[in-house]
Amino acid sequence: MLATPNRLRTSTDFSTTVRSGVRNGRRNLVLYTAPIGAGEPSRIGFIVSKAVGNAVTRNLVKRRLREAGALSLQTHGTGLAVVVRALPAAATASWEQLLNDYNAALAVTTKRLGGSAPRNASQDRNGTTTEGTPRASP
Repeated sequence: MLATPNRLRTSTDFSTTVRSGVRNGRRNLVLYTAPIGAGEPSRIGFIVSKAVGNAVTRNLVKRRLREAGALSLQTHGTGLAVVVRALPAAATASWEQLLNDYNAALAVTTKRLGGSAPRNASQDRNGTTTEGTPRASP
């Protein structure tokens, strides 16, 4: 079970994370990660639709994903909002497969968040500013 401060609860939190976050899809799930305040505890939310299966199957998938999320809080305890959307293939996946997909997707999204700096509005796709001087590469 996730502690109360580590849960995404409102629909606005979910939609903000999904819309503004970095996405990575795997066979069993799609994971969205967005940065939140540096001192705030990481929050995790889960979306498991009826396409995954009946109530028993959905609850099993949610329990497994919740445990994977709780394990990830040991390394990513602050600064992230994570939404995990289970795909129908998650219904037949084992715990190890779900955990591997979750960890791999989280690693990719956090790497993208760490390396992505917001571009200035005056820069085009090539990183050239409106003055015509190229942007320094990191």
